[in-house]
Amino acid sequence: MAGSYLEQQQAHFRNHNRVKEFVAHGAKVHSVAWSCDGKRLASGSFDKTASVFVLEKDRMVKEINYRGHGDSVDQLCWHPLNPDMFVTASGDKTIRIWDVRNNKCAATVNTKGENINICWSPDGHTIAVGNKEDVVTFIDARTYRSKAEEQFKFEVNEISWNNDNDLFFLTNGNGNGCISILTYPELKSIHSVNAHPSNCICIKFDPTGKYFAVGSADALVSLWDIRELVCVRCLSRLDWPVRTLSFSYDGKMLASASEDHFIDIAEVETGEKLWEVHCESPTFTVAWHPKRPLLAFACDDKDGKYDNSRDAGTVKLFGLSNDS
Repeated sequence: MAGSYLEQQQAHFRNHNRVKEFVAHGAKVHSVAWSCDGKRLASGSFDKTASVFVLEKDRMVKEINYRGHGDSVDQLCWHPLNPDMFVTASGDKTIRIWDVRNNKCAATVNTKGENINICWSPDGHTIAVGNKEDVVTFIDARTYRSKAEEQFKFEVNEISWNNDNDLFFLTNGNGNGCISILTYPELKSIHSVNAHPSNCICIKFDPTGKYFAVGSADALVSLWDIRELVCVRCLSRLDWPVRTLSFSYDGKMLASASEDHFIDIAEVETGEKLWEVHCESPTFTVAWHPKRPLLAFACDDKDGKYDNSRDAGTVKLFGLSNDS
């Protein structure tokens, strides 16, 4: 029946639209990400730490706070196949790989600059990290040694492999709105896609391998067919530069957020608005749970109770039952 997915999900969220807050850090949260099995959520913060929560039914229990970085933790991601390992990128010119089984740092890898973006290859073999000087370093995830290093002539905003692990994508922040596509592991440039009239900020691949989405400074989200490299639709409900994107586990919903005080949830196949999550302040990171319609996010919140100039450092979860 037409529109049934949209209607089913809207009916679900009418009964599951509660947002719960969890104190994670002493300062602003930059990044949230789920482990591949969905049992844990990690967050990275301006307070130089990473926190890990365990999801128990409809609540998150803080497991541990990981210390060691000498500067802000700007981005983190989990191993795509191993639910016990995640990696953090920091402005202290290191990345750290953490193992939740023993709550320890498994490795520290020195890099050449202040790191701002990081991703793990779908096969789990390689970690790519980008710094403020637009150098991307490819690190062997087993030996923790650098395999390759590439200096780009444009501002690199976000980096990602495709799901097949044979292409590497970079969003361009030089005002020309391009997406650069390289072969992997050769790192030969094969395409430059003019995606937006202004900076491309973020990129995400859907779990089914059909689409990728790009968020831009022009406040638009473009949805692309991976095989054809054509834009199939644009979402235009946000008014501010799109900072963060996440596809749901089934590839059917796309969450996008910005400095607007709501997170847009779209149905991927039609681009229609499925739901919106209201926020008190700008949202800089969103992540759908890998198995359930639960959305983790973090905002630029201030701790109004005690000191309005202090960042609150909370992680939020949307999609919880209204009865729980």
